[in-house]
Amino acid sequence: MAINIVLVEPEIPQNTGNIARTCALTNSVLHLVKPLGFSVDDKHLKRAGLDYWPLVDVRYYENFQELIDKYHDGVFYYATTKAKKFYTEVEYKDGCFIVFGKETRGLSDDILSKNWDKAIKIPMRHNLKRSLNLSNSVNIILYEALRQLNFPNLE
Repeated sequence: MAINIVLVEPEIPQNTGNIARTCALTNSVLHLVKPLGFSVDDKHLKRAGLDYWPLVDVRYYENFQELIDKYHDGVFYYATTKAKKFYTEVEYKDGCFIVFGKETRGLSDDILSKNWDKAIKIPMRHNLKRSLNLSNSVNIILYEALRQLNFPNLE
């Protein structure tokens, strides 16, 4: 199995390209929920992913509910700066889904209101209006999940 990274309505092609590259290198599956803020043919997306695109298992969904319906038995974690629990305080399962929102607004209140018990955050200064870059956030949480699982299928 693999860790599943979900990007809900990503806006910046370079972030998605960098995340795709990480998914390729970690045998993780990338799930992209539309609408996307760019074309999948975007040159910035392709450049950021370099020549890793053929190695990435990318799956597309018209909306978040489609993903939930398809994987209704899946274990989901929701990354948000609004969570109470740190990303290191949960036990990741093989095949779990880690969900990230769009760069400018994060996950919607609708998604979060139904999933507060599975909301996680990366600790950072709370008095700033900015947060970490999306691709950095994905890397931090993904590698913690992989560490807990003893880096399956790597090395």
